[in-house]
Amino acid sequence: MGHRAHHGWLLSAGLVAAPVVVVSWFRAVPAPWPPLVVKVVAFTPWLAFLAAAAVLLALPSRRAWAILPAAILLTAQLTWLFPPEVFLARQGGYPQVRGPDAPAAAKLTVMNLNARLGGADSAAIVRLVRDHHVDLLTVQEHSPELEKRLARADLGSVLPHRVSHPRNGAAGSAVYSSFRLKEVGMVPDTAFSMPVVRLETSDPGAGAGAGLTVINVHAHAPVDIAVHQWRSDLTAVARASSGAGPTLLAGDFNATYDHWEFRAMLEGAGGGRKLVDVATALGSRLIPTWPMRDYSLPGVALDHLVTSPDILSSGYSVHPVRGTDHAAVIATLEIQLP
Repeated sequence: MGHRAHHGWLLSAGLVAAPVVVVSWFRAVPAPWPPLVVKVVAFTPWLAFLAAAAVLLALPSRRAWAILPAAILLTAQLTWLFPPEVFLARQGGYPQVRGPDAPAAAKLTVMNLNARLGGADSAAIVRLVRDHHVDLLTVQEHSPELEKRLARADLGSVLPHRVSHPRNGAAGSAVYSSFRLKEVGMVPDTAFSMPVVRLETSDPGAGAGAGLTVINVHAHAPVDIAVHQWRSDLTAVARASSGAGPTLLAGDFNATYDHWEFRAMLEGAGGGRKLVDVATALGSRLIPTWPMRDYSLPGVALDHLVTSPDILSSGYSVHPVRGTDHAAVIATLEIQLP
């Protein structure tokens, strides 16, 4: 291969690797980055493809000084995409092999959806709940009109219990369940309604919902000066999850695992405790939950099911819903009962 050909491959590899280097720096360094950087970092998972392309373009040059940095970049991207610490936390937090004297466990299927100002198709929501045998549904941007449409679609026949704070605009929220619900608090100092709910049964030791605390999360989007509110919301959510016992945080975090603020929340920043992001733990980070429409962008996972490490998760799936640009996320949780 001639000198010009080598130069061409090296130039192409450098051009492809350059944005990976820049965004990787922002992703790797925990700092109060401005809103534009926060938005760009959200798309980090897709850099793995660019990093792989940089390696392929560098190989024909046979230059170790070009191939090795590209390979390091790719390794970093794959490590972030499938973080070892998440898998270790998941394996270490739950008794995978239970003996005859181990506590009982029960399964609970949960679903979350940002309804986009209440515009989500109520019939589609109820159909998902029925088809996937959902026991618990959390909704953000829940409006009075959506609540009426869900009632007309007969959601109450499958999820008869609810804690609802319908609002026009983005601030509303709702929790629907096949188990009895008790609102025990509200995450303080947040832009949107974030109720803290406890699932109850008539016999606290007899049902799948016994002992589960649920936080319905809707963090402010990190746009303009509201990026400070976004960071404050994630810290407040982490603090609210500091109690003992099985806990589920379900909602639109307006954050991906690549934001250090989200990872800090999972690590227990602000007085919380360590948590596990279900999609990341199950290797599903490349399944986007937003945007489902209106934007010509590669998708990212802004909507999450986050649990305390004493909950085992499986069956994670993502489902577009007409009328909203967010997808519904569904998973089955195996909860260790007291």
